[in-house]
Amino acid sequence: MANAAKDKKGKGKAAAPVAGQDGPNWPILALAVIGMGLSGYLTYSAWALKQLAGCTEGSACDIVLSSQWSTLFGMPTSLWGFLTYALLAAIAWNKRTEAQWKTAWLVSLFGVIYSLYLTGISFYSLDAACPYCLTSLGLMSAIFAVVLFQRPKQVSGFSWGPWLAKSVAPALVVIVALHLHYAGYWGKTAAAEDPWIRGLAVHLTKIDAKFYGAFWCPHCKQQKEMFGSSVDRVPYIECSPGGQRAPVAQVCKDARIDTYPTWVITGQRYSGTQTLEALAQLSNYKLDGAKR
Repeated sequence: MANAAKDKKGKGKAAAPVAGQDGPNWPILALAVIGMGLSGYLTYSAWALKQLAGCTEGSACDIVLSSQWSTLFGMPTSLWGFLTYALLAAIAWNKRTEAQWKTAWLVSLFGVIYSLYLTGISFYSLDAACPYCLTSLGLMSAIFAVVLFQRPKQVSGFSWGPWLAKSVAPALVVIVALHLHYAGYWGKTAAAEDPWIRGLAVHLTKIDAKFYGAFWCPHCKQQKEMFGSSVDRVPYIECSPGGQRAPVAQVCKDARIDTYPTWVITGQRYSGTQTLEALAQLSNYKLDGAKR
């Protein structure tokens, strides 16, 4: 009976609010609301196809926010950021208890690790930096620092070693899984080729058309996506095999390519992303029985 009473008493203490901190967690709430405003603006701009302030076409910001990492499961990555900040705001609004602190730790920890992952991708894979993304990283890091600083002095059965193993390891596993998703190892299925698009790609190759681009160029990526499953049939030439700061491929130097993407069709140059209909018209392509 005595042991049962002690267990019951211990459970009551674990759920009790932290002394002197019964109201909302204002520092975290304020930072989370700012994060919601930032990520909400990015999400609105992505859905409305509006250009972000200070983010001109071809800029580092444009490269990052138009890359394959700008969406996750078909939704803007900024939307997932907005939901994360909203969850942190909801957590901060509640009374400060041990359970609230642990939940805030887990959410902000994952937010920081995911933000660091995206920042690393932008620096090392895209060779670009987005001020909006760096601001979000700063906000999430600040939230995590506040959560760390606010750890209750007495947490039932708490030990840093087991706690870090239980929280950091799963977060890293999720990040690795998301990286594999971005790399195309899961979550995507190959669609059947559209006969009209396949015919257009084959036709462009037959007439010796050329599509000059760079793997880090978001507009080149958009151009490729228009061809869907027939993209491997497109007469594409990579002008930046060594990265954005590496020398341009000789074949592109010889062709005097200075804008990506650039199409050369029947001796004429066309800069910028072209619709499939425009490419068909410029190359005099027709496919009987297929309509666009």
